[in-house]
Amino acid sequence: MVSLGGIARKLFGSANDRRVRGYQPTVDAINAIEEKTKALSDEQLAAQTVEFRKLLSEGKTLDDLMIPAFAVVREASRRVLGMRPFDVQLTGGMILHDGAIAEMKTGEGKTLVATLAVYLNALAGKGVHVVTVNDYLAQRDAHTMGKLYGFLGLTTGVIVHGLSDEERHANYACDITYATNNELGFDYLRDNMKYERSQMVQRGHNYAIVDEVDSILVDEARTPLIISGPLDDRSELYNTIDAFIPALVPEDYEIDEKQRSANFSEVGTEKLENLLRQAGLLKGESLYDVENVAIVHHINNALKAHKLFTRDKDYIVRNDEIVIIDEFTGRMMPGRRYSEGQHQALEAKEKVQIQPENQTLSSITFQNYFRMYGKLAGMTGTAQTEAEEFGNIYKLEVVEVPTNLPIQRIDEDDEVYRTFDEKFKAIIEEIKQAHERGQPVLVGTTSIEKSELLATMLRQSGFNNFQVLNARYHEQEAYIVSQAGVPGAVTIATNMAGRGTDIQLGGNIDMRLERELEGMEPGPERDALEAASREEVRQLKEKALAAGGLYVIATERHESRRIDNQLRGRSGRQGDPGRSKFYLSLQDDLMRIFGSDRMDSMLQKLGLKEGEAIVHPWINKALERAQKKVEARNFDIRKNLLKYDDVTNDQRKVIFEQRIEMMDSEDVSETVEDMRNEVIEVLVAKHIPERAYAEQWNAAGLREDVGRMLNLDLPIEDWVKEDGIGETDIRERITEAADKAAAERKERFGADIMTYVERSVLLQTLDHLWREHIVNLDHLRSVIGFRGYAQRDPLQEYKAEAFELFQALLANLREAVTSQLMRVELVQNPEPPQPPAIYDEQHVDPTTGLNQVTGFDSENFIAAPADRRPEDPSTWGKIGRNEACPCGSGKKYKHCHGAFEQA
Repeated sequence: MVSLGGIARKLFGSANDRRVRGYQPTVDAINAIEEKTKALSDEQLAAQTVEFRKLLSEGKTLDDLMIPAFAVVREASRRVLGMRPFDVQLTGGMILHDGAIAEMKTGEGKTLVATLAVYLNALAGKGVHVVTVNDYLAQRDAHTMGKLYGFLGLTTGVIVHGLSDEERHANYACDITYATNNELGFDYLRDNMKYERSQMVQRGHNYAIVDEVDSILVDEARTPLIISGPLDDRSELYNTIDAFIPALVPEDYEIDEKQRSANFSEVGTEKLENLLRQAGLLKGESLYDVENVAIVHHINNALKAHKLFTRDKDYIVRNDEIVIIDEFTGRMMPGRRYSEGQHQALEAKEKVQIQPENQTLSSITFQNYFRMYGKLAGMTGTAQTEAEEFGNIYKLEVVEVPTNLPIQRIDEDDEVYRTFDEKFKAIIEEIKQAHERGQPVLVGTTSIEKSELLATMLRQSGFNNFQVLNARYHEQEAYIVSQAGVPGAVTIATNMAGRGTDIQLGGNIDMRLERELEGMEPGPERDALEAASREEVRQLKEKALAAGGLYVIATERHESRRIDNQLRGRSGRQGDPGRSKFYLSLQDDLMRIFGSDRMDSMLQKLGLKEGEAIVHPWINKALERAQKKVEARNFDIRKNLLKYDDVTNDQRKVIFEQRIEMMDSEDVSETVEDMRNEVIEVLVAKHIPERAYAEQWNAAGLREDVGRMLNLDLPIEDWVKEDGIGETDIRERITEAADKAAAERKERFGADIMTYVERSVLLQTLDHLWREHIVNLDHLRSVIGFRGYAQRDPLQEYKAEAFELFQALLANLREAVTSQLMRVELVQNPEPPQPPAIYDEQHVDPTTGLNQVTGFDSENFIAAPADRRPEDPSTWGKIGRNEACPCGSGKKYKHCHGAFEQA
């Protein structure tokens, strides 16, 4: 039975079809002026940019200029790059200009599509960012497309790892800037740690086009960007708190060894509050007041250190250091440290040197970074499955762009085997058969380990004619991927390997020529080599087409349908034939989601023999349902994390805006004066409560606080004795004395120097308090979930307490700034304030757990032997027990450095 919706779609087309059809009149209008644009000389074509900018300055909008601008880019592209954008590519460019996601299949020329929207939006002169997934693609696209932009009179910059601030500033100042998502995010965070506006490298967030938008805004957005550095020395605090724990008795706490948790009882909490009060560490009345959140965190760590961690079982003390023992292998793990201050608590317990704790100096999620752009757009081959997330979080609509030529790829039903071994044997047999008939094969795996396993099994079966890629060396792997369409080529790749590079049947002639002709002078010899290579690639393409095109073999289904579709989409580009098939086993991770044990026993009863597979469309549908469930769960997790991060983000925006305002102000003395007046207001209100009798006033306390906060010794007790004096008079006298002292200091130092000092003190104090605030929010976040047990919404509780902490931050800022400026004295040649030394930039790849910034995790990454430096064990990664030791001793690892680890 056909639904009404189905009938309507057949008659009128889907909403997507109707939107795409809506662009057709504009495409026709661009085509109508093509001949006229072709007739322009190179100089006349380039001069159109100046003309467009003039029209914008006269009040025209970018939409008004779209038709002539797209026509100019199409013609310039034909002349400079030798590529004329198809009509569907013009449609893709319009979708990007509208601030939506263009879903275009692999091989449809997304990089060229972006140039249309990039050029149009760059005319406004506010900067356009094109975001790529790695440095190689940023450099490649900036170099290639920069020729087109340069021809039209626009400047192109590229931001990659390792540039200086001056280079970054110059590249961001260009009309168009290519950069990776990590670099953009870190530059934003670093900019907001600078002390001079001129030191900031970014110039705003006008318009961004995100390439591989699903990878960057969904997959990588699961983990934040973090800049961290060593915390101030807190060894005294750890030691003070550690001394409290031996005084506790079993009734003071509750231990749950199974959950590895320790909590204080009511009796224990009271006892601790008294101890903390005596030590001057307790703020307010209760330990659980919001301003004590950091103290609670440290106390809980100290309790765990004493009651849950056992020496010589969980850790050992060696060379005045705490070394963790792995609970599964029993091996020592030198260099690894417990996070969140737990390691420092153990160091205090064992009375060894307390190492500084690493603290988050600044962090942001990709969701909140990219939502800062005035207009955001994206492109990818696979976004439809995540359309709800793009809509909810980024307000981005996904529009599917039709292919230039119909897709001829055959997507076969999955083959399901009982075990891993049976599945891999079948895959190896299929690879060998395809290789024999000259069909290029791309084998997709879900992890580096699975790639290595398949490679080993292929070698053991006597087949060695293949390449293994693991998305580690982007430039070299992009070349291998570009030649993966050569007849008989077998390429094994993890999901992300070589993205951004087309697999063209017969091989990618442009990348091949770039490598073959490198260093050759123009002349007959070079021309002959180029002609021979082109002819060879043409013949190879015919052979690959005759063999059936690219054959994509997947070794298992990913938890996201999108990743599967990316792999399939590698085959069948631009109307080429192709084929794809997924091989699964009941031992695959995803198959276990819906009870493969029951299925296994059922298949055995049905008489499924070893090496046989079941193939049925129902299995594909069941797997898709399982994938949808996993996708929905992952989306819920990301959405929930974002709700908490939005609270921090609102506060981050306020602080960063304040910093920029302070840096831009020629004179901050008004801000300083307002802060001083508020401090005086609070002090007077605290010691002279409203409607209190004069005998209830605490004049001595007020005098003491005024001395501490304002560095003034005023006869407040004498004032109080005067007849008819009120609280307003006292406040005015204190304010007058404070203003006079500030004015004298300004006169003594000079107005310019005092302005510089005030701005420096404001910025440094704000940064210091903001970092402490981030730590407090992290601590609060780690315990707020327990509020759910009391039937209270943890998110609402977090919002309320985060707001209280923020108010406390602002109060502390006023007090600290006032106190410092009322005491400041000049020394000769003062050092200008510097941002803190940045020790670590981190963005964890959620699929591998590796830090993308450094490239690998020293404990788990399998490093290439060429990348291991003998003198630096952090570059060795995971080493096989029988491998030669990377230190160069000539011994096996287990008899050299490996022996030290087990000692």
